[in-house]
Amino acid sequence: MSEDDGLTAERGFAGSPLARVLADERVQPVLLLVEGAAGQGKSHLLQELADLPGTADATRSWWRCGAGGGQPRVDEDPNTPTLWLVDDVHLAKGGELRLLRRMLEGLRPGSAAVVTYRPEELPVPGLPLGDPPMTYPSRMTVLRHRLEPWDEAHVRRAAGRALGAGCSADMVRRLHELTGGVPRVVVDLLAELRQRRPAFGGTAAEVESAGVPVRLAELVLSRTRALAPEDRPVVWAAAVLDGPVGRDELLAVSGLGTVPGNAALLRALEEAALAELGEDRYGFTVPLATSAVRASLPGPVRQDFHRRAAKALGRRQPVPWAAVAGHHRAAGKRRGWINAVEKAAESAAASSRHQEAIALLERTLATPGLPPEVRARLATLLARSAVTGLRSDQTVEVLAQLVQDGCLPAAVRGELRLDLGLMLCNQMGRYPEGWRALETAATELREVRPGLAARAMGALSSPFWPGSSIDVHRAWLVKAMAAADASGDDAMRTAVLANRVALATSCAETDAWELVRRLPRDTTDTSRAGQAARGLCNAADSAVWLGLHERASDLLAEGRELSARSGAPYFEHNALGAQLLQEWWTGQWPGLAKRCEDFVAATADMPLIASDAYVVRGLLALAQGDWGEASSWLSQRGTFGREALPVPLATTAAGALTRLALARQEVRAAAEEARAAWSVVAGKGVWPWAAELAPWAVEALVRAGDSATAQAMVQDFARGLGPGQAPAARAALTWSRAALAETTAPSRGGRDGLLRAAELYRAAAAAYGGLPRPYAQTLTAEGVARCLLAAHTDAGPGPSAPSEHTAVPPATATDLPSALAAVTELEACAQRFTELGAVWDAARTRALLRTRQPPRKGRPPGRPSHADELSPRESEVAQLAVSGLTNREIAVTLHLSPRTVEQHIARAMRKAGALSRRDLARRLDVGSETGNAPRPGRAGRPVRTDDAC
Repeated sequence: MSEDDGLTAERGFAGSPLARVLADERVQPVLLLVEGAAGQGKSHLLQELADLPGTADATRSWWRCGAGGGQPRVDEDPNTPTLWLVDDVHLAKGGELRLLRRMLEGLRPGSAAVVTYRPEELPVPGLPLGDPPMTYPSRMTVLRHRLEPWDEAHVRRAAGRALGAGCSADMVRRLHELTGGVPRVVVDLLAELRQRRPAFGGTAAEVESAGVPVRLAELVLSRTRALAPEDRPVVWAAAVLDGPVGRDELLAVSGLGTVPGNAALLRALEEAALAELGEDRYGFTVPLATSAVRASLPGPVRQDFHRRAAKALGRRQPVPWAAVAGHHRAAGKRRGWINAVEKAAESAAASSRHQEAIALLERTLATPGLPPEVRARLATLLARSAVTGLRSDQTVEVLAQLVQDGCLPAAVRGELRLDLGLMLCNQMGRYPEGWRALETAATELREVRPGLAARAMGALSSPFWPGSSIDVHRAWLVKAMAAADASGDDAMRTAVLANRVALATSCAETDAWELVRRLPRDTTDTSRAGQAARGLCNAADSAVWLGLHERASDLLAEGRELSARSGAPYFEHNALGAQLLQEWWTGQWPGLAKRCEDFVAATADMPLIASDAYVVRGLLALAQGDWGEASSWLSQRGTFGREALPVPLATTAAGALTRLALARQEVRAAAEEARAAWSVVAGKGVWPWAAELAPWAVEALVRAGDSATAQAMVQDFARGLGPGQAPAARAALTWSRAALAETTAPSRGGRDGLLRAAELYRAAAAAYGGLPRPYAQTLTAEGVARCLLAAHTDAGPGPSAPSEHTAVPPATATDLPSALAAVTELEACAQRFTELGAVWDAARTRALLRTRQPPRKGRPPGRPSHADELSPRESEVAQLAVSGLTNREIAVTLHLSPRTVEQHIARAMRKAGALSRRDLARRLDVGSETGNAPRPGRAGRPVRTDDAC
């Protein structure tokens, strides 16, 4: 690893005037003064300049000041261009400096000199060549170039080269902060990290624990040692305060007093032991240096400095309580430490900095020997922040241990257990544990804290969790309402109202939206505002599922704004997930895959929060024909089981996986998936959540030979919906009836059954169009055309014709007008699928067109010629191939034989000049930019290579 990142640009900037003078002996001499603090890469730049292209005829003369061993000759050959490379001029003394000045004054045309120095170590500040100022010859061009620290982008590139691609953004940011961007320190610290065992994991915590590189530690300690003993405390104070600090604080912590402290500070600046970092701000240019200085102090001395630091920081306004807590702890003042921790946590929570409060409290509670009353107070603070913040698994484990502590009062244990239960259910997906914790908390709190008992009962009324039926949730809600009223606590009443809203809107109850209007949006009580935000976000989520998309948009905006205002990031994240579902259903697909992936990455430590994003990303992959990716995303990419998903998401994922199994002609697997998912939604009893499962479940069961169960599903779905406003579920019910009529037509009326199915599909398409849900609208419109074409044939659909896969004979002449209208509708569907980005659906619909449309007159005999370009069929096959489908899957989708698919792919590869399917994906992507080939559904996605061409 070297520090050459970015130095090519430095060389280009600094080397241009040198190259001009060295290339032409008539050009007047140039002196380039290069200044940079220790570790900025001055010597490296000299080497770069020594290798300037186009200057091979010039003599290089190196001069390292202060190195001993005699000085180089300064009598130049007047006929030889010379490049003088003078390093560390701040070390030049007496005769050496006079000799250097004489050399520079005598530079002849065609020669140049580069002089480097550390400005902080110059004997006379601002005069690199000493005092008196040098009299530069009038013919000489004198330039100054200052080396600057690396920015974060430079540090990121250096880290990538040293450690690979596994460096997180937080790690790079922390590396830049600790090193100050000084290249030498960055390089040395990266070398330390590269040698770590176990191997470096790419986290910021590993950077913080790596220690101080040897070069940096020796530099800062030697500069401190160079001061007189009476001046060193000002450096020690800066190290203990750990950051740019004002003079008054620095002197107060040093204990030197004003006059001697000022003198000590001046001498520390002169010796570069400290630096001026801004107006009245002093400290170390490399923040990491503070650790080396602090570690060099004897324990008792260090404790005294921390005690004075805590006192000094306590006078700031506002008081930085977290820093004060750290100084009290380092000073051995346990009581002051605990008090400051509590104040820091309360201040952070009040400012919605929940993660800061959580991290501080977790560290404190991990300390052995805390008195029970202290643990009780701190644990309560931790739980309060954890409920509304985005927290880690560690918080759950801390609370799980605390609720077992028999020394804690029962009321405290109950409160902690309530928050633990909420965390386990809402953030961790550990529903059985969370449910038990909430039930226990409701019992523990009923007599001593009825308001909190109401909160626990209200949580148990949430219908989203798998397991209990809606009747159980309603019973808990009745208890919660009674307990909230008995408590007289307005915040708890609002919390239970938010739970009423969640249940009523999920079930599409007739008074649901009146309850939403009762949520207190304008309250100044942050606790009530946070609970109102929760209610609004839950109502927005329900509105999305119900298909009330305009209302959902308004509620999402209102809920997110109130969540941010009340400091409740967890509720805001819920709203972000609902927004992704809204965009999926309403056809806002451009960039949606990226937004899902970004959301998943941002919540990587708690993937359940991003479950909406996982499901939406899987639905997109399915529509785009990327079946392997679809299955992975719908299964949460292995982060947790689908059984831990909230019920509406679980049924939606199951519907998509059922459809995927049907597409692969894995009928038995599709039926098993459908039955298992249906039992979950039926057991829950919130029937609007069956909408994304029902049509595919009906088709799967009929094709598996279980028409009776499919019929029962449709009947249960219809009875369960009730009179509420659930337009998406009603459209899905009509779709389910259409699917049942289509798939049972061969055994229940043939042509009449298909015509009935077409009518139902048409009604479903109209319903989806009014929501709007363009993808579902197009799928059901495709069903209309498919049934009409099948109905107007001589043979009919056949005994087991699957709705999406099997071709039928062309229409007879008497049915030609209806068949042509159906063909027109299919063409429109293919176009709408293409516009949405549903690659697989578009290909399937075009295949249906080719296999079911009636013959048209006027086409010349023979096959059209596509000598050098892909034919439409080759393009279609290639597009599905690079999306990841196997030959068999492509054959099923396009109603071709696997052998025909193989031939189409071979021709596509030959015409595109591709050597493999992966290469074909790249070439098709390039070709699409020039109009020579259609663009695949998603450039650069992994492709399947398990099929022969």
